[in-house]
Amino acid sequence: MNNRRRVILITDGDEYAKRAVEHVAKEIGGRCISSSQGNPSKLTGQKLVQLIKKTPHDPVLVMFDDSGIVGEGYGENALKYVALHEDIEVMGIIAVAAKSHHEEWTRVDISIDRDGELTPYGVDKFGIPELEIGRINGDTVYCLDELNVPIIVGIGDIGKMARRDSYKVGSPITKKAVELILERSGFHDKK
Repeated sequence: MNNRRRVILITDGDEYAKRAVEHVAKEIGGRCISSSQGNPSKLTGQKLVQLIKKTPHDPVLVMFDDSGIVGEGYGENALKYVALHEDIEVMGIIAVAAKSHHEEWTRVDISIDRDGELTPYGVDKFGIPELEIGRINGDTVYCLDELNVPIIVGIGDIGKMARRDSYKVGSPITKKAVELILERSGFHDKK
């Protein structure tokens, strides 16, 4: 029997992201590790795995944030620990674009723009499609290419994107990214 917890990792952790992710988790019947919020992340990977295991059911949404630290910062160290843990099944990662001063980037399988449209192009922090296919810039994305996960979805700055992803309007872009990961992972088929 498989007791691995099914999670979605999100590379943003500011207050806007927390509100949006909490809202979406409630909407989809999932759980959000609210204490994973932080800019930068404050909890270690070990602590996050403990909290994930305590949640009553899947899917579990977890936030990570480097706050612009070059290379692997606190958020990425915790993200890697969680992603590689034997008791965790990562269904997908939401890679959040940022105005990175150091131009850290990652590949994405697909992006969702601020109008909710799927695009093969990366998007910027405002959710506007970029010029490169399958790539976004961000500040907590340095290690994502090293991870073997089913899907990485690129989106603009969670809870923002010119208010188009505000929790006050239901965080539709974040919700669509989560729903896409759930669909592609077969989550509803495994219940």
